[in-house]
Amino acid sequence: MRKIFFLAIILSLFTLNSYAEELKFGFVDLNKALNECDRGKEAIKTLEDMVKAKQALIDKKGEEIKKLEGELSKQASVLTPESLKEKRDKYEKLQKEYNRMIKDSNEELQKKQNEFMQTILSDLRKMIKKIGEEGKYTVIFEKVEGGILYVPDELDITDMVIKRFNEATKGKK
Repeated sequence: MRKIFFLAIILSLFTLNSYAEELKFGFVDLNKALNECDRGKEAIKTLEDMVKAKQALIDKKGEEIKKLEGELSKQASVLTPESLKEKRDKYEKLQKEYNRMIKDSNEELQKKQNEFMQTILSDLRKMIKKIGEEGKYTVIFEKVEGGILYVPDELDITDMVIKRFNEATKGKK
């Protein structure tokens, strides 16, 4: 009931306000802005480089495991039980290290991605607020999948946000 009351008050304020001045709406696709702004592209490139570096280490450990696995299958019949147990233990240890390495890499990359994206999103929101104040927008909505189904192109200010954001952050990391 309280929500309906507040909604009615807000709608009445917009109605009263619309007589005094024209309402101005804008829409921003934050996902597009994040992926297409220069800082977003830099973050994606940095993450891709990190993935390649981590993947090289993981691949190296995988090769080591394959080599040991090949040795085990070839030498299993000629090794003493103690030597065989030792090689199997080493194989299991390497396998655990490999799985741990993959898990740790994924967690680190996810954490780094979240850090990059949250910082950029925060700065994008500040830019959107600035554009809203300068452009005297009544409201700027975020276009999200499943949220807004249609927006006329002239109300979409995403490209303006990207351009202004790139200009404002040029040279900053």
